[in-house]
Amino acid sequence: MNLEIQHIIYLASSVTFILGLKMLSNAKTAKKGNSLAAVGMIAAIFTAIVFHDGAVSPLVYGLIFGAIAIGTVVGWLTAKRVQMTKMPELVSLFNGMGGACAALIGLVEFHHNTSNPTNMAEFHHNTSNPTNMAVILAGMVIGSVSFSGSMVAWAKLNGTLKNAIRLPQYNLINTAIMFGLFAYAAWMVWAGTADEMHLYILFFASIAYGILFVLPIGGADMPVVISLLNSFTGLAAAFGGFLYGNQVMLTGGILVGSAGTLLTLVMCKAMNRPLFNVIFGAFGAGTTAASEAGPQGNVKEVGPSDLAVQLNYSKKVIIVPGYGLAVAQAQHVIKELETILESRGVEVSYAIHPVAGRMPGHMNVL
Repeated sequence: MNLEIQHIIYLASSVTFILGLKMLSNAKTAKKGNSLAAVGMIAAIFTAIVFHDGAVSPLVYGLIFGAIAIGTVVGWLTAKRVQMTKMPELVSLFNGMGGACAALIGLVEFHHNTSNPTNMAEFHHNTSNPTNMAVILAGMVIGSVSFSGSMVAWAKLNGTLKNAIRLPQYNLINTAIMFGLFAYAAWMVWAGTADEMHLYILFFASIAYGILFVLPIGGADMPVVISLLNSFTGLAAAFGGFLYGNQVMLTGGILVGSAGTLLTLVMCKAMNRPLFNVIFGAFGAGTTAASEAGPQGNVKEVGPSDLAVQLNYSKKVIIVPGYGLAVAQAQHVIKELETILESRGVEVSYAIHPVAGRMPGHMNVL
């Protein structure tokens, strides 16, 4: 009976995730959709705790609910205090925490998959099952890459890492490490090794790859990278759901992974850069090459009045504000420009672009 109730709640939670994601596509329903998905997540978490198979000591329950309370308070205060212009940093930080959780699941479950079962809970993992081993290692590797990469992205967005750092032949190095991770993990599955030394070698190599993957990319391209890393975290969570047989964890991970991937593809298309370049480390090279070549031409700063004079003969002006415009806090200047142009009979409208205006103070005028 408890199992049936658990599955019903998991199904309802999965539906709230899907509906919430659908509602996020519209600004008018986004807040309601976010709240709906949050309710589904809370229900799924408490269902997993209450209907857990096997006896659990009161101390364990106390630690679980204590951790939930601390995390809730910290997350709530952080989200309330963060400025809107700092939201990408917060998203990167939270995404990194999700990747870390997926990596920790892999580190813990590796022992259960390679030791002799002592109870039904461990027997459920089908000890030394190659499929389970593959799922555990895949979740750990992807989660580790997402965690370390998200931390580097966060450091770049908040200004701790101001410049892109590129090792000699970094494309070849990153690609070699990536294929090396796959090969090493495949060997561990094939050999069925129980030596935790190999696990930690794979873990730290994944952490290193996440750092090297994001480190060469310029800060202006971080939104695309964060979207890609977000899809990695969703994929890692889906592996965890597959391992535990948890339908809501599997559904949530698939939704996050697919939505993050689609968003990454849309942003790459808007920037005229293929996703292949993102994965294999060539992403952002064009911007850096241009910056290393030095300033080209003369840069002249103009005010709203001067720009309005240049646009005076236009029939219609489309302003595409972006994240960089918000960082520069130039909304009053844009409003002044709009007022001047409209007083001269020029039609002014606004458009939304997924990646336009990413650099501070940047604005596209079409």
